Amino acid sequence: MIYYRENVGLLGLTHIGSRRVVQISTAFMIFFSIFGKFGAFFASIPLPIFAAIYCVLLGIVAAVGITFIQFANNNSMRNIYVLGVSLFLGISIPQYFVLNTTPNGHGPVGTPGGWFNDILNTIFSSPPTVAMTVGTLLDNTLEARETAVDRGLPWWKPFQHRKGDVRNEEFYNFPLRINQYIPTRFM
Repeated sequence: MIYYRENVGLLGLTHIGSRRVVQISTAFMIFFSIFGKFGAFFASIPLPIFAAIYCVLLGIVAAVGITFIQFANNNSMRNIYVLGVSLFLGISIPQYFVLNTTPNGHGPVGTPGGWFNDILNTIFSSPPTVAMTVGTLLDNTLEARETAVDRGLPWWKPFQHRKGDVRNEEFYNFPLRINQYIPTRFM
């Protein structure tokens, strides 16, 4: 299952994270879906080209994800443990769920509630979701003998307080001056 990995890859490749770019690309997608000739052109792109694009984009997604650990102390055994277990379980648990899914779509979770089974099977079949969940759980529950600097927490401080960084005003405002009519509680 590929959710938004391509978007993260493009963001890492182009370093453009503006809301305006997303709005323009949305207009392009709507335009291409309405007019079939343009959609047919993109559908005619050979599969090896798409495979090459996926190799580059998904490689960048992995690299961008790994760059987040640059602010943590990589010599700390606790941080190495959290990263290693998160990556290992992020690969192995979804593989187990994929291998044990029947051809009719029933996964390993087998409770009486079908909707609940679908939710859990979908969550545990996604490598990024499992790795993020395990990493967050371990990072917040393991005893931290290190300081907050070793965990990389001070780097995230400006982004927790939206008024503390001037760049955040653009990212948290509504598009098309809607914030003039619907004020946000953060501004």
